[in-house]
Amino acid sequence: MTQKALLLIGPTGAGKTPLGEYLQHHGLWDFPCMHFDFGAELRRIAAATEPPPPLDAADVDVIRSVLASGALLEDSQFPIAAGVLRRFLAEHVAAESGWVVLNGLPRHAGQARDVQPLVRVEMVIHLKCSPETMVQRISTNVGNDRHGRTDDDLASVRRRMESFRLRTEPLLQYYRDEGIPIETVNVGPATTPEDMCRQLLRTC
Repeated sequence: MTQKALLLIGPTGAGKTPLGEYLQHHGLWDFPCMHFDFGAELRRIAAATEPPPPLDAADVDVIRSVLASGALLEDSQFPIAAGVLRRFLAEHVAAESGWVVLNGLPRHAGQARDVQPLVRVEMVIHLKCSPETMVQRISTNVGNDRHGRTDDDLASVRRRMESFRLRTEPLLQYYRDEGIPIETVNVGPATTPEDMCRQLLRTC
């Protein structure tokens, strides 16, 4: 049986990583959670001296190129994403009743289809905020998750914002069409993970 998952969707800086870490420590609706931060996993792999199985050196080169350009892994490159996710699931066995909190994967419709044999998305949490709020949250590091990031210059942030608008935001309609419930969390410049969870508990 595939592990059930909830998917965090939101633009860069919206607070997906702080929320994922909070859910891993506190759970959600009395269910345990484990946080899969795809971007953080890719950055760890790119910085490693040896490619972790099942990836090879060519896969790591692709990952480094994607991180440098701010691009997304395309459908033909999904085996790389699948390898990263399978490794995470093997190393972090969740209770059958718990959630895998997906952060950064899937990021477009092709990945949403391809991820289905690995996890089943049963809920989407949409972190909604304006571009101005995104920039402010990143500049102040309100989520305390930007330390060590080398891709937070304004040009890189703008590229990721545009990629989100064109490629990832349409996932909301994709999952609506699939009948998956979507919970919207409004994010302001100083919204914390605790604030986000309070919104979720009020709406569910």
